[in-house]
Amino acid sequence: MKRFTALLLAGIMLFALCACNGNSSKETLANTEPLTKDDVITMVTISSASWPFREDWKIWDYIEEGTGATLDVTAIITDADAKYATMFASPETLPDIVGFTHKTGTDKFVLQGALVALDDMAEYMPNYNAWKDSLSEDEVKNVINTRKGHDGKIYAAPISGREKSQNLRAWLYRKDIFEKHNIKVPENFDELYEACKQLKELYPESYPFSARNGIYMLDVQAPSWKPYWNTQEYYDYDAGKWSYGASEDVLLDMLTFYKRMVDEKLMPSDFMTISSTSWQELVTTNRGFIMPEYQTRIDFFNSLARGKIEGFDLAAMVPPVADKENGVAMVNKYNIDPSAVVMCNTGDEQRMANAAKFLDWFYTDEAKELVSWGKEGETYEVVNGKKQYITDESATQANTLYGFSTNATFARMNPDAVTAFESEDIARTRDMVLEHTLPNANPNLWMAFNPDEQKIFVEYQMALRNYATEMISKFLLGQEPLSNFDAFQNVLKTEFGLEDYLAVHESAYARIK
Repeated sequence: MKRFTALLLAGIMLFALCACNGNSSKETLANTEPLTKDDVITMVTISSASWPFREDWKIWDYIEEGTGATLDVTAIITDADAKYATMFASPETLPDIVGFTHKTGTDKFVLQGALVALDDMAEYMPNYNAWKDSLSEDEVKNVINTRKGHDGKIYAAPISGREKSQNLRAWLYRKDIFEKHNIKVPENFDELYEACKQLKELYPESYPFSARNGIYMLDVQAPSWKPYWNTQEYYDYDAGKWSYGASEDVLLDMLTFYKRMVDEKLMPSDFMTISSTSWQELVTTNRGFIMPEYQTRIDFFNSLARGKIEGFDLAAMVPPVADKENGVAMVNKYNIDPSAVVMCNTGDEQRMANAAKFLDWFYTDEAKELVSWGKEGETYEVVNGKKQYITDESATQANTLYGFSTNATFARMNPDAVTAFESEDIARTRDMVLEHTLPNANPNLWMAFNPDEQKIFVEYQMALRNYATEMISKFLLGQEPLSNFDAFQNVLKTEFGLEDYLAVHESAYARIK
């Protein structure tokens, strides 16, 4: 712990010295003039496995055209965390802009003093300020507050427009199989159990409830038992306090149900650790029929299986309710955009001002349309009054073909452009899925801690998580009897600093919500 603190303080001092050196001469004072081609903005971002970085993407041309600057982009293909750690250890070689896949990945560099807050660059960011001031109260809560650092300032540039699809979760089911056998789509967990029993009789080699991802699956569908509940730390918006889900009796109710499902082979016994390949095989061979999952899995499996199974139709359904008194037909909210673009503390005032001016352009209406659609005749065409992307013979999606909606290429996206990526299969139930998603996300998806809070968080988080995960697995597999659940909770509450752990969440959230 002391080593962490020493390194943290050393990092802050190093970046503070670097920043001071940048302000030491009047010749280096920044100007507010528009960027030109002589202004080179260096950017480092992460190449996605789903749409690998390409230098010839149209998006780079559009960004240069819009900002006026010359863009020098480096893409990291593998080991991004390690390479970012090395990069931020050398302030003198930092780029101007860095793209992250998750906002929380930026927080440690804020603590090091390595990033520049948008709040501190207001004179160079009039478009950003005007856009932020135009937001509704709900938008401020979901778009602005979720980007705050430990000090209440914003270092990770706010992102909007992808909420209708980004990380959206849903209950999925084989619509064609349910219709073929006249099986009722379950509205509660008793009916879910009966539907799985019917499917097991029809398909003896199947695991009808084809869940994966262990406790994360429990978290996705947890509102069926209690709104906002989570196996780990979560903010109970109804009660207005932080809790640790594994310490609540809600977990016992869930374990009782799912142990029965495992015992009767209605779901895979290895759902805590099942590989993606094995799970995909279940779903594409008529051996898996119901799952809480990413909504985008509809397209993934329909395109994968329709060539092999006639009529294959994975679709979204209304979530069933488990607890009639406390449960709701909802899933937990994950559709806040996790990606982030940050400005680096290079110590050069003009470079930092240029980075701010560069980033500011992305908050204009012009930028929103250009980075979403591109240009008519080049990347999109208008058909029957609606824009649609121009694609190639292979029907390659616009993100892969042009770079739209990829890492560090946007701040505001046009929601219509985002949903244009979707198939008709997703579009037919998207609004229903959104209606059955809770309005607030667990703040642990974005919340940042100050140095003192971070020490406690690091000390207890993994020990709590590992113990809870291990015991949940043992209960489900019958390696630990459910009669020992009270003893498990007692250990969880008394031997892992749970009270202190939740206290730092309370203090951090109270400061920046």
